[in-house]
Amino acid sequence: MSVQLNENGRELLNKIENRQATIGVVGLGYVGLPLAVEKARAGYRVIGFDVQQKRVDMVNEGINYIGDVVDEELKEFTAEGKLVATTDYSRIQEVDAVAICVPTPLDTYQQPDTSYVESSGKEISKYMHKEMLIVLESTTYPGTTEEVLKPIFEGTGLVCGEDFFLAYSPERVDPGNKFYNTKNTPKVVGGITPACTTIAAAMYSNVLEGDVHQVSSPAVAEMEKILENTFRHINIALANEMAILCNKMGIDVWEVIDAAATKPYGFMPFYPGPGLGGHCIPIDPFYLTWKAREYNYHTRLIELAGEINNSMPDFVIDRCMQILNKEKKALNGSKVLVLGVAYKKDIDDVRESPALLILDELEKAGADFNVVDPHVPSFRLNGRTIEPLQLNEELLEEADLVIITTNHSAFDYQLIAEKSKVIFDTRNALKEYSTDHAKYYRL
Repeated sequence: MSVQLNENGRELLNKIENRQATIGVVGLGYVGLPLAVEKARAGYRVIGFDVQQKRVDMVNEGINYIGDVVDEELKEFTAEGKLVATTDYSRIQEVDAVAICVPTPLDTYQQPDTSYVESSGKEISKYMHKEMLIVLESTTYPGTTEEVLKPIFEGTGLVCGEDFFLAYSPERVDPGNKFYNTKNTPKVVGGITPACTTIAAAMYSNVLEGDVHQVSSPAVAEMEKILENTFRHINIALANEMAILCNKMGIDVWEVIDAAATKPYGFMPFYPGPGLGGHCIPIDPFYLTWKAREYNYHTRLIELAGEINNSMPDFVIDRCMQILNKEKKALNGSKVLVLGVAYKKDIDDVRESPALLILDELEKAGADFNVVDPHVPSFRLNGRTIEPLQLNEELLEEADLVIITTNHSAFDYQLIAEKSKVIFDTRNALKEYSTDHAKYYRL
């Protein structure tokens, strides 16, 4: 459908389509930095904004700190001046379009904390101008773009859809995914007005290889992002509950899932684990839970799934106690080797990692634990810094129990299977290996 644009819209669209626009990215983390690099690769001049001086300095020096970014590309774009970073928000005056990619965590009461979005919006509003596109990418509850950001920007006297253009396009990042990345993942875009949607979609079409799917409003785009992550949240909870029940019944849950996955329709395999981690799946569904209260609706299924997923670290500890009890040992004083502290395989991100909760409980129980993770150089636990060790035969042979909490590809699973005395595999990582040398337990 053809959309009529006013002069401001036509001028902006022309700059975007001809790659004459300067594009800003606010927040240079796991979402923002890969997006900034893609925009520079597409031929745009890019200015990255971040409140952390260390990040800004690293970007300007061409030093990469995000796994999904290619080191050489970042060095190339910064060296050529295609990508620069700054803490100075007054340079918003230089940009024609800006994407907001800041965190949206939960507070201590499990309520959305939109303070980063609001503060970014207020900083942008000080320096925004006509013929400007603003896109929020941070995952949030339906209504944020229109209810929180639009009033901030229109407080300048500029009119949305006429003077400036505002849209929501949810980030879709799967750290460690070998196939899908920022560039080739389809994008959903919903603007405040049809003109906003058209202009935002044009920018992403010029930058990304994936399809750009336009929806009727920011609220639809905000809701679809929550649906994506809630779908995974609930189905993982089902897999976890099946694992708990199968353990009680003496049935191998992994074999059950493999068998169910042979059905070519009506079933999609999800797998149990020691708990949920990362900044998306454990958090995003609760944005919707909070927003639903405004409509006097209680999201029972989402909250119940959260209870199940949040209980998995405790279930892992209970299993550890049961396993060691069979060896006539207590968890207190036992040597436990924990393999993996990142929340998922082949990444260095420990945010919300269930391994941290498991380590905390091991410490409380008096276990003598060591940690191995080839991707995480250090992490914080109970106020102190822990540096993971290198995996070796001695660590495996000395351990009373080896727990696989993250199934990194870099682990030598043959060595683990041959040198460990007792293994508790929460990820089914040793599926293809002989475990005849050890007493082997799966989640």
